[in-house]
Amino acid sequence: MKKETVIEAIKELPQDFELERLLEKLIFMEKVENGLLQLEQGNTITHDEVIALTKKW
Repeated sequence: MKKETVIEAIKELPQDFELERLLEKLIFMEKVENGLLQLEQGNTITHDEVIALTKKW
């Protein structure tokens, strides 16, 4: 994650906030970034593959 991304996330928060809220926001943003990167790299599975995997649970 880039420092600029963290700074922007902080700017979007209200003046008073709990640290936990910031951490949750940053974790969410990181997961979205990772997901988009996986998508760009073609690291995806089809809907049918997901169904097959969940049937094994």
